[in-house]
Amino acid sequence: MSSPLAASSASCMLFDKVLIANRGEIAERIQRACRDLGLKTVAVCSEADREAPYGKTADSFLCIGPSSAAKSYLNKDAILLAARLTGAEAIHPGYGFLSENAAFAQAVEEAGLVFIGPDSKSMATMGDKISAKKAMIEAGVPCVPGPDTALPDDPSKVEQIALEIGYPVIIKASGGGGGRGMRVVPEAGLLQDAVALTREEARQAFGSPALYMEKFLQHPRHIEIQVLCDSHGNAVWLGHRDCSMQRRHQKVVEEAPAPGIAPEIIGPVGAACVKACQQIGYRGVGTFEFLYEDDAFYFIEMNTRLQVEHPVTELTSGLDIVQEQIKAAQGISLIMTQADVQCAGHSFECRINAEDPESFMPSVGTITDISLPQGEGIRVDTHIHAGYRVSPYYDSLIAKVIVHAPTRAQAMEKMRKALADTRIDGISTNIPFLRALFEDSAFATGETDIHYLEQWLKQRSKP
Repeated sequence: MSSPLAASSASCMLFDKVLIANRGEIAERIQRACRDLGLKTVAVCSEADREAPYGKTADSFLCIGPSSAAKSYLNKDAILLAARLTGAEAIHPGYGFLSENAAFAQAVEEAGLVFIGPDSKSMATMGDKISAKKAMIEAGVPCVPGPDTALPDDPSKVEQIALEIGYPVIIKASGGGGGRGMRVVPEAGLLQDAVALTREEARQAFGSPALYMEKFLQHPRHIEIQVLCDSHGNAVWLGHRDCSMQRRHQKVVEEAPAPGIAPEIIGPVGAACVKACQQIGYRGVGTFEFLYEDDAFYFIEMNTRLQVEHPVTELTSGLDIVQEQIKAAQGISLIMTQADVQCAGHSFECRINAEDPESFMPSVGTITDISLPQGEGIRVDTHIHAGYRVSPYYDSLIAKVIVHAPTRAQAMEKMRKALADTRIDGISTNIPFLRALFEDSAFATGETDIHYLEQWLKQRSKP
């Protein structure tokens, strides 16, 4: 998918070979974008991924370590060595792994290579939740009530902050993400234990015990705003997504646009996100995440990378976001303005995971047969095939089914049919669970919040 608004100029090319420092469906997706731009690719793998299909179509394919992610996809030195051996001039981190690691981005820069993402300084600013909140307040982006400073060590001062915010509050790790390093505190008597536990979790998981505190909203939705920025101060936002369908803080279904939010409410927030990007000199694609309750937005964090759910924005905006991300890293100027961004129709994405649809325990094994949906307005992003072995070493995501239609109701019906046409044999998947969710009446009307899916699952499990 290519937009005439985002056409690139060959004279601006700064690199022509990209190392893809990731695996699975996103490695396949990035490789496709590179091919469409005429770029050569280097695929890397762990020992568990030696038979990955995208390795066969890349210009170079290297094994960089054992199956453990810590010794392969998270091994900065191995990735940089692979780039040097193959002559790659740029590194695309995809999502997860090293995609939001400012130290890795800096190491790439110091090696004389291009990191396809924001520069390390912007990443460090927005990757730390406290500094990100300060930057958002300065740009006029609405934030969740709570101070923009780390919690002090003095227990009495922590208690005073909680009283000023008002219970319930939520304690979060400054360097956290992905639903980890956070704890809800409903009343004062539970505060000190919650702070101590979260500090230790943060220290172990993120290397820093720094915490911050915010008001815990009771029934919010999870709304995202996608931004695209070049390195010349130009930036646009590409509409919004609803990612409220979550289980244990992990997204299951995403859609664009978020239903029921008036343009006059979302418009100023999108403009503030663009202003924030311009103030910190942000480059590439990024996502501002908000809680939305009672027609008010509250910033929670910015993801300084490509999102798993970027396809729903691609289908509604008509832009290839991965290509635009690569062009921004090449130094190519945006030639679109905000007025040029015209989002149309409605899109859903379902994450297909290799897991039991009832217990959600991971499922490993060999896929014996596979049938994926096809047709107008249906897209499947995946790397799997018949004979593919699902490994126990990595995230259970194996495919994404995405649909697009003129209205939300039509998109829901198209997704129902797409899921009915999806069959993956040999392992367990969450497809039966997704089929049931798309028959739910409350989800169909958009009357849900971030807690709804957990409650729905509990209700289904009752005898």
